[in-house]
This record gives sequence, C-alpha cells and structure tokens, in this order.
Amino acid sequence: MSDFICRPQIEVLSVADGNRRRFWTDEDKLRILEESFVGHRQGAATARRHGICRSLLTTWRRQYRNGELGSSCAGSFAPVSVMTDAPRSQAGRSDPCRPSECQIEIALPNGRRLIVPSDVDTEALARILAAVDGP
Repeated sequence: MSDFICRPQIEVLSVADGNRRRFWTDEDKLRILEESFVGHRQGAATARRHGICRSLLTTWRRQYRNGELGSSCAGSFAPVSVMTDAPRSQAGRSDPCRPSECQIEIALPNGRRLIVPSDVDTEALARILAAVDGP
C-alpha cells in the first residue's frame, strides 16, 4: 500500500478546457494595426498588450501592405493622384483634352495597372475591377 502514496498526482487536460486558437475579425486586426503604427517602435508593445506574438502582427502588417487584409469589405478607398500638367505629346495644344481622349490610369494593389477612358461607364468599370483585382 505504501507504493500508492509516493506516486505524484496526474492532472488530465482535455480539449474542452478552452480554445487554443483565437479568431480575429478584420476589424479587430485593423484596429490593432492602427494602434501599432502610432508612435515609434510600437509593434512589440502592441502585440504584448493584445496577447499576440510579434510575428503574427508582422504577418498582419504584410497583409495590410499587400492589400490582402480587409478585402471582404464592400467598398474601399484607393490613393489617387491628379496631374494638371499636359503630357508631352499634347504640350503644344491650347485646348484641354476632350473626355473621349482623356484617360485614367488605375494602379491595383496586386501590381496591375488599368488604363480606361475618362468617360467610361462606372458600372462597367466596377465589373472590370472585380475581375482583374484578383491575386
């Protein structure tokens, strides 16, 4: 009987004790990313505050840079630059270009560029963007 007294107690943990993985919504990821961009060298401190590892925050930052994070949103904004100077081929013209001659260049997050006339139908452009904005 003394043999049973000297053995250590064993605790059995089961999967039902808790979730090992957490699920982060895109809104949560974006909120944490915005917090990590504020100030100088805030990545590690932000990761500690939210209980995630730095490598996960780095992965989210890379996805954010590549436009992969938050792509399930209904709409998004893209940077636009408007050039007022006429191109060199039209520098001698005194009249502004007609709408059918003006073009818009759209740089997509996946690296592709799309050039369309300025009077393009917006619904057709939306369908085109949905088709070419894939990976």
